[in-house]
Amino acid sequence: MHGSDLFEYLITKWPELIGYVAASCTLLAYSMTTMIPLRIAGIAANFLFIGFGYFEPSYPPLVLHTLLLPLNSLRLYQMLQLTKKIEAAASGDLSMNWLKPFMTDRSCKAGDILFRKGEVATELFYALSGKYQLEETGITIASGEIVGEIAFVAPGERRTQTLKCLEDGHLLTIGYPQVRQLYFQNPTFGFYFLQLTSGRLFKNIERLEAALAQAKASADAKLVVQLGGS
Repeated sequence: MHGSDLFEYLITKWPELIGYVAASCTLLAYSMTTMIPLRIAGIAANFLFIGFGYFEPSYPPLVLHTLLLPLNSLRLYQMLQLTKKIEAAASGDLSMNWLKPFMTDRSCKAGDILFRKGEVATELFYALSGKYQLEETGITIASGEIVGEIAFVAPGERRTQTLKCLEDGHLLTIGYPQVRQLYFQNPTFGFYFLQLTSGRLFKNIERLEAALAQAKASADAKLVVQLGGS
């Protein structure tokens, strides 16, 4: 093919070439193993398919990718915001407010048992309102706190305590499959989650040590009284 023929071919077939590039971007997106590069490749494919559909013209890909473009853009924005807030959390902020867009709402009544010790766990909870208690330790969970994350790393993913609702309220829940996806797709989230669970474990250890110290002090006081009276 001569240069002039190639030029003429490109002039007449350039919408088709856009379609090939768009298909390549789609193939690239499917080959991605992490979400942010996948969304970027998907958005590029959306733009190219919209151009292909408009200039070809071919309306099915035009309509499809016009609908997919805002969806991919929204998911990319959410993942970027998630990564940004996770990085902030890694520096010391252990709030999970930034996970709210990925969670679903659930209401409960006073007396409801949200999970029992020994059950296989499937989700963790973020308390929006109400009051809750872990029965075995007496720990109270108030608004803005997370509960149910320990079982995610526990053997067999079984609950280590029973959670009871003390006052009517609302919670946000996220399933362990979604947590697992975030864990493997975002190494930073994995680091954050380790901080969260280890922080909870250290707090539980501190409570246990305080309870043991109080029990020992009480026992020593009783012994002193008994020795003083003898």
